Amino acid sequence: MTAAPEVPPRVAGRLSRLSFAEAATAAQLLVDEPLAWWNAATNAPVSDAAAVVVAALGRTADPDGALNALAEIAGTHEGRGLREALELLPELRARLLALLGVSVELANHLRVHPADWQVLLDDFDLTGAGRRIAASVGADVDDPVTGTGGTRATVRGLDAVYALRDAYRRELLAIAGRDLSGDLDLRVVTELLADLAGHTVQAGLAVALAEQPDDAAPCRLAVIAMGKTGSRELNYVSDVDVVFVAEPTDDADTDAALLTASRMAGEMMQVCRGAAWEIDPNLRPEGKDGALVRTLASHEAYYKRWASTWEFQALLKARPIAGDLALGEDYAHVIAPMIWTAAERPNFVADVRAMRRRVVDHIPKHIAARDIKLSHGGLRDVEFAVQLLQLVHGRADETLHVPETLPALDALRNGGYVGRDDAVSLIDAYRFLRATEHRLQLRRLRRTHVLPDDPETLEWVGRAMGYRPDHRGSSRAVFEAEWNLHVREVRRLHEKLFYRPLLEAVARVPSAELRLTPTEAGRRLEALGFNDPAGALRHIESLTQGLSRRAALQRTLLPVLLSELADVPDADAGLLAYRKLSDDLGSTPWYLRFLRDGDTVVSRLAYVLGTSRYAARMLGRAPDALRMLGSAEQLRPRESKEILSSMRETAERQDTPGTAVTAVRAVRRQELLRTAFADLLEVSDVRQVCAALSATTEATLEAALQVATRSVLDRRHLDELPIRFAVIAMGRLGGAEVGYSSDADVMFVHDSFDGEATGAADGELASNVARDIAGELRALLGAPSSSDLPLVVDADLRPEGRSGPLVRTLAAYERYYGRWSSPWEAQALLRARPVAGDAELGRLFVQMIDPVRYPIGGVSPADLLEIRRLKGRIDSERLPRGADPTTHTKLGRGGLADIEWTVQLLQLGHGAEVLELRTTRTLDALAAAAHADLIDGDQADVLDTAWRFATRVRNALMLVRDKPGDQLPDMGAELVAVARVLGYPRGTDPGQLIDDYRRAGRRARKVVEDVFYGS
Repeated sequence: MTAAPEVPPRVAGRLSRLSFAEAATAAQLLVDEPLAWWNAATNAPVSDAAAVVVAALGRTADPDGALNALAEIAGTHEGRGLREALELLPELRARLLALLGVSVELANHLRVHPADWQVLLDDFDLTGAGRRIAASVGADVDDPVTGTGGTRATVRGLDAVYALRDAYRRELLAIAGRDLSGDLDLRVVTELLADLAGHTVQAGLAVALAEQPDDAAPCRLAVIAMGKTGSRELNYVSDVDVVFVAEPTDDADTDAALLTASRMAGEMMQVCRGAAWEIDPNLRPEGKDGALVRTLASHEAYYKRWASTWEFQALLKARPIAGDLALGEDYAHVIAPMIWTAAERPNFVADVRAMRRRVVDHIPKHIAARDIKLSHGGLRDVEFAVQLLQLVHGRADETLHVPETLPALDALRNGGYVGRDDAVSLIDAYRFLRATEHRLQLRRLRRTHVLPDDPETLEWVGRAMGYRPDHRGSSRAVFEAEWNLHVREVRRLHEKLFYRPLLEAVARVPSAELRLTPTEAGRRLEALGFNDPAGALRHIESLTQGLSRRAALQRTLLPVLLSELADVPDADAGLLAYRKLSDDLGSTPWYLRFLRDGDTVVSRLAYVLGTSRYAARMLGRAPDALRMLGSAEQLRPRESKEILSSMRETAERQDTPGTAVTAVRAVRRQELLRTAFADLLEVSDVRQVCAALSATTEATLEAALQVATRSVLDRRHLDELPIRFAVIAMGRLGGAEVGYSSDADVMFVHDSFDGEATGAADGELASNVARDIAGELRALLGAPSSSDLPLVVDADLRPEGRSGPLVRTLAAYERYYGRWSSPWEAQALLRARPVAGDAELGRLFVQMIDPVRYPIGGVSPADLLEIRRLKGRIDSERLPRGADPTTHTKLGRGGLADIEWTVQLLQLGHGAEVLELRTTRTLDALAAAAHADLIDGDQADVLDTAWRFATRVRNALMLVRDKPGDQLPDMGAELVAVARVLGYPRGTDPGQLIDDYRRAGRRARKVVEDVFYGS
């Protein structure tokens, strides 16, 4: 065989300008037979007709791929005549070349079945698909299978699968070619694809019947399409969602008939899986756990008693497509009334919110920005919006009873539920996104809705969508510009569609747009999760009434805010808190502008207000703290010294001790809010939260101590302090493990400046001054206030407790601990550290107590027995009556007390030898114990995890309830809110939190029994 002459390079050069990337190969193919459209000598097409074909090839999405496939097809026996047909028939040229440039998989089908190019001719009847599909397996379209009735297929087994696959691909080829050339509208395309799916399922039933034994129990079987197949808006590649309904015939036994129907359904699913796509029956009652096939009465009973709202949303699309269509219509007749009363069900609100959450919750982060179906501004946003409006308003308006998205949008527009311009924008965006999805799927005939991230493939997408370079750049740039425009528009309209009409229902401003009645607005608010829609409407009216700039800004902000509140645990409380905040700050020049211009401020604010009563109350008392939500940097925890500097600066400007400490407490309130924001928004982890709260408390004590000291000096007419005075932190403050509800556990120590004993008179003065300072400090910080919570300074851990002196000298402490100290007091001293006052005195105090808390030789047998006895009493007596010991974070099994006592026992026993154990922080001590092999590393990890978990739960309880608590709720809205604060995704069963906590507690308790009790 003689090799083809080499084509001159200049030919390749010219073809490269026609968009052929592999120009040399393209030149050879265009010059050689069977195409021969290019004259190498003249470097031009051989004729005007050839020039048209070559130019058309250059305009395809993939000119090189299209040309390669075309050359192979035209070179076959069945491809004879294709060259001339392309020159003469513009419709064929547009369809075939567009198809070859977009779909690699359908091009491969034509390579194997080259005669199938003829389905792209005008004389091919698309409406005959049902007859052709049936014929491929020897079924009779005029006598379709309706269960055990109808004509069986004559082709069986794998032969049937292969024949049906080829016939299906052939029909797909005919549709895709006309779609890509622009001959078919999107709605016609999706309807043809859905009908093709129905024909394929019907053929699959004929094959399934052929596999049944002759004595199979007779039955009627209907296949009900759900999802996009049911609504006749199917993609090129998609699972086909179905539900099966069966009935016995000829007085057959029901169970036997259902067995036959189940076998047929299963066989049909296998045939369709091999020929076209997966059949997904999991939308049936009880999902994967339910029977594959049910009778009509069983379906009816389930939907009346057990079905969730999302199942009725799915039923919006239900349509019989194969089998016994009369039985299918009976099913539709029974189900339809229940669909349109679903919105009146008690669980409607919770279920609708769950449906909305599913839009974005399960998108992997690495593809979220490129997912044109599930991401914000994607197809699901449009579909969800339409379906929810249908459910809410379709109860009283039968014109909304349509399954398909685009006709439903038309109906919503015609009914006044969606503005006309908005409906047009949504329809345009939906068409664009569906067309993009179709092209992505056609390329490899794979189910996908994620845009590629490489520029070369995105360029292909742009060309496949028909875009050409313009002032915006390449085809890729043009496509991306259009895509971003549509995504923004869908997202904007998604918000407007749900929320802005609510404003127009109550706002006293003229509107050319639709208006909802108060009743309709209330229903929509209820659907969004508001338990008191009437109250919510009053808040909206209060915020938006009038023609002021403030009201106008609120009308702009509220749609976004309501959108965000729909996803928080307590939308009603969130909106009320927002109204109060707006009442306080609405007249300030920065407030509404800050919300409007901040990228994430509204989202963060809605989450904070709708999740945390603690933060909402605090923000109401310190509204200026809202500015901290503007950036992550503002939420960075501040060091104690930095906080103290702010407190001193503001306190020094005040005239009286009361106003000075009020100023200190205001700074404290600001810092508590900063920490709460960072906690709620997952900027800080649990140790950072505890450290930040501890730093705030330390700074507050130091600043207030300075105020109290000046106050006492003034009252006693002293020029200088005659003593050294220090505040020793105990408990959680000592361990830098303060929570939102923690008191400040402290002891007070004083001494002379030289450490020497003083005379009786001087000693009495020193004691009185020290007592006055401690009392003044406690009074100033504990004074009730309407603007913030007091800081309770608790000195009950001092020697002799409440019966002992409030303040002692260093020597008095030393005498007491040397003579009277009990094991529990030595244990309590493990947390002791100086946090305010004279640093040198604090250092001396620590030096004095170290031998007590880190005894040489460790814990004596008697002390060990006493510690264990005391822990046993706490376990049995101090747990509140009715508390669940498996979920009580402080005293429950594996809770904080269990873990901390275990770690402290290790510190008491080994702190004298292992210096790393000499820390007041639980987790640091635990890590040191593991490093010293005093506890197994895995055991330490278990305790570390449980301590963090319990501490997070305690903090979350305070954030959610705005009151202290140690008991994890066992159900209800508070449990949902706590789960959200702990980072559980929206829609997660809150019972998962309880299960996780109990699991962590059980594991921790096992370690405690092994280590603390030594058994």
